[in-house]
Amino acid sequence: MDRRLISVIHGPNLNLLGEREPDVYGSETLDDIDGALGGLARELGVDLECFQSNSEGEIIDRLHSCSGRADGVILNAGAYTHYSIAIRDAIAAIRPPVVEVHLSNVHAREDFRRVSVIAPVCVGQISGFGSTSYLLALEALARACKERS
Repeated sequence: MDRRLISVIHGPNLNLLGEREPDVYGSETLDDIDGALGGLARELGVDLECFQSNSEGEIIDRLHSCSGRADGVILNAGAYTHYSIAIRDAIAAIRPPVVEVHLSNVHAREDFRRVSVIAPVCVGQISGFGSTSYLLALEALARACKERS
């Protein structure tokens, strides 16, 4: 059986994790999260690639690059979640399933954060569990890959 590839895309301001609003986003850094994801990926027998950008266009380009190459995508689009129709359209245009992830419970925060324009084109959304949200998404995608093979 071929190894499956899961692509993780971290959006704007996630490079500041650990110092940005730790009461909301926790004290873990992006490197900590990527390290935990790497460990779980090894346990699950999947390959993993992680990418972060503050640029909407780079996130779209990365999503496009996943089509035909990745078996699943974990996306924390940050603030773009709430208004980027361009990212929504990129998700809809690619083949691999995309899981929307958020560290905080966006539904318990400001009204504008409760709206996700990308959710309708994602296979699921996991939020509110801190970095564990990413791990849950990875486990779900790895299981989905096994079911499809």
